[in-house]
Amino acid sequence: MRIRAFALAGGIAALAAGPVLAQTWDMPVPYGDNNFHTQNHMQFAKDVAEATGGDVQITVHPAGSLFKHPEIKNAVRSGQVPIGEFLLSRLSNENPMFELDSVPFLATSYEDAEKLWEVSRPKVEALLEQEGLMVLYAVPWPPQGLYADTAVESGDELKGLKFRAYNTATERLAQLVDAVPTQVEVPDLAQAFSTGRVDAMVTSPSTGANTKAWDYLSHYYDVKAWLPKNIVVANIRAMRSLDEATREAVMASAAAAQERGWAASMEETETKTAALAENGITVSDPSDTLKAKLEDVGATMTAEWLEKAGDEGQAVVDAFKQ
Repeated sequence: MRIRAFALAGGIAALAAGPVLAQTWDMPVPYGDNNFHTQNHMQFAKDVAEATGGDVQITVHPAGSLFKHPEIKNAVRSGQVPIGEFLLSRLSNENPMFELDSVPFLATSYEDAEKLWEVSRPKVEALLEQEGLMVLYAVPWPPQGLYADTAVESGDELKGLKFRAYNTATERLAQLVDAVPTQVEVPDLAQAFSTGRVDAMVTSPSTGANTKAWDYLSHYYDVKAWLPKNIVVANIRAMRSLDEATREAVMASAAAAQERGWAASMEETETKTAALAENGITVSDPSDTLKAKLEDVGATMTAEWLEKAGDEGQAVVDAFKQ
């Protein structure tokens, strides 16, 4: 599937031409070297260096080694670093539009996720531009599945369990299945499960395989809840410091990274789901009862999101459903 490139003309035209200066850009990202997002960023950095003739050198700092995940967006906004990656739905407390891709069972396939991004992207870009940020590219995680250290047949088994949350949507989902939401970042997952801090989670097969979930839990249900996106943004002032040709080279590399990233995400879904099974996790589709329960949760959360997002949100969802 070919992912449509971002509409770049407006953003680039708004930037005044700057001097030609070789620059080294630090790029903090939340995930480790073995993560497909991080590998995509590393290729993006190589592409930028080649396309700009070395005028822009990007150093990727994986696994929150430069800034922790919750700090990355503000680090880019404040100019501490010129570029960075974060999970878009982490910004849900700032505006409902940022969490649209994490509303359960609204978009559950890559085709739907692409359409949802196309109709919501202009709103997201406008909101981030107000904070001095330019969207370079966005790449989804594989469809989110349910992990637990016990069999989950009806969903009632989740009641009272400590449920890993990584954004407002996962926190609310935990509440609606009568679980206890607990904030845990990816690097801490193994320890959190091993020490009993969490008992269940909804996340991608990538995260499960990369953190060797088979060491600390037993079941994975392919519920395809949603496809949340990671987004890469640049500080507009940093982009303005580049001459027009260099900016265009960076943006062309970003468009290639987006297309490559979506393809990698699709491949990741297959390979990492297989890895879970190969290493002893029981991988299965949800029962009809569990699926119905989770779809009820999704309907509730969609209604709650629309109430928060108002007419603007309704227009985006209507465009998605057309």
